[in-house]
Amino acid sequence: MNAPLPLPALDSIRAHEDEMIAIRRQIHARPELAYEEHATSALVAERLERWGFEVHRGLGGTGVVGTLKAGTSTRRLGLRADMDALPIQETSGKPWASQVLGKMHACGHDGHTAMLLAAARHLAATRHFDGILHLVFQPAEEGLGGARKMIEDGFFELFPCDAMFGLHNMPGHPVGQLGFRAGPMMASSDSVIVTVRGKGGHGAKPHRTVDPVVAASSIVMALQTVVSRNVPPLEMGIVTVGAFLAGNAPNVIPETATLRITVRAYRPEVRDLLEERITAVISTQAAVYGATAEIDYQRRYPMVINHAEQTAFARQVALDWVGEAGLIQDLQPLTGSEDFAFFLERVPGCYFLLGNGEGDAGGCDVHNPAYDFNDRALGTGASYWVRLAERYLSKV
Repeated sequence: MNAPLPLPALDSIRAHEDEMIAIRRQIHARPELAYEEHATSALVAERLERWGFEVHRGLGGTGVVGTLKAGTSTRRLGLRADMDALPIQETSGKPWASQVLGKMHACGHDGHTAMLLAAARHLAATRHFDGILHLVFQPAEEGLGGARKMIEDGFFELFPCDAMFGLHNMPGHPVGQLGFRAGPMMASSDSVIVTVRGKGGHGAKPHRTVDPVVAASSIVMALQTVVSRNVPPLEMGIVTVGAFLAGNAPNVIPETATLRITVRAYRPEVRDLLEERITAVISTQAAVYGATAEIDYQRRYPMVINHAEQTAFARQVALDWVGEAGLIQDLQPLTGSEDFAFFLERVPGCYFLLGNGEGDAGGCDVHNPAYDFNDRALGTGASYWVRLAERYLSKV
């Protein structure tokens, strides 16, 4: 069988491809969870310092920011990669598979980090731009809000940006293709922890109890109408009860039942509507059965809203380089969430996708124990970062 044709990449990036792959696999083999990325951030900081970046460590706990200045312009650009892994036991069987029990890079953040490092090496060597470049290596994207933590620690005061860009690999799209979409790109993500409190007792004497299992079951069913009967049909909303925890014996009615719910939307007004209706449904359904409900409604990640001007710019950079064939056509928004949204609430920018491959070539979806980042995409992703930075901070 013939080897696959090489994907588009700058010659200088391709010249160091073996090193880039080695870094990616090194990070993959030693995954670190949110706010534990000590070895990864040390590797990143050491490389950036070696190449001439001014390096700031420890922002957001384990975050790293590398700053490079060239020319006289005061324009400022931020490019971001995430570094954290997931609490999943890897089953890929690859030689570079995780060596840490119960942890793995199941979302490709190892690839994101390696690509931005490869771009950093090229940009430091050539300095073919005019302005200030901030490369942001962020901790804790996977649910613990590392972007928000970096912002709270003074990211924008220390490293002002006129625009920011971020990318994510995406299985199911041809490897190396780039995808852009203005407006809603990824959904908000909120969590609801509900404790339904009743009166426990013997399962043979239910009339002497207030059964929280029955009340919670009614809540689960009633929640199914929140989207279908409250959210406008042309809008998106998701309410999923992911966990129902109650009791441990067949003949005991427990005191409490717990529901864990995820809620998603593309628009702020729909997000607000969902919170209002979910809270009302839970409280009233519990009351019908004589129970009470304690509701912990956690607003977590906002929507990723790509700004039109910056998205058009990023797409044009890709189009001028790889042409229409190198773009993901008619890219649809994703119902997953991303804390790059916190950066985009403060400055304009764009979050885009890089194809990780289709079928066997792309492996399985992210957050799967068999997932692995496709090394064939590294050169293309790194080269695109270079082209984006040089165009945004153009000398002309």
